Amino acid sequence: MGIIGAIGVGILIGIISGLVGIGGGALLTPILIYAYHMNQHRAQGTSLAMLLAPSGLLAFWKYYQAGEADLRLGLLVALGLFIGGYFGGQWAQYLSNAALRRIFAGFLVVIAVKMFLQK
Repeated sequence: MGIIGAIGVGILIGIISGLVGIGGGALLTPILIYAYHMNQHRAQGTSLAMLLAPSGLLAFWKYYQAGEADLRLGLLVALGLFIGGYFGGQWAQYLSNAALRRIFAGFLVVIAVKMFLQK
């Protein structure tokens, strides 16, 4: 998958993220593993690179314009994400690819089941 494929994946992730408000990493990480044959560490690191400034800025702006975003809360959570991301990234380096993949999959399953069963 060359440049066009990578941009296409980004557009797809951007559309879905903007549409349903999920973190693009939940979709991008599996794509990087299976389509780009990356290991879990490389896929998560690449996903984090995508999450830097451009990924949600325009989607956020649309929600903000519609009065559907709490900027103060978002900035406070971003501060926590900034700090927590440092430690999470550091700790991930001590886990095997298999362990990291299982943790990632476990979070996705728990979230999916909870959302599916919720009324």
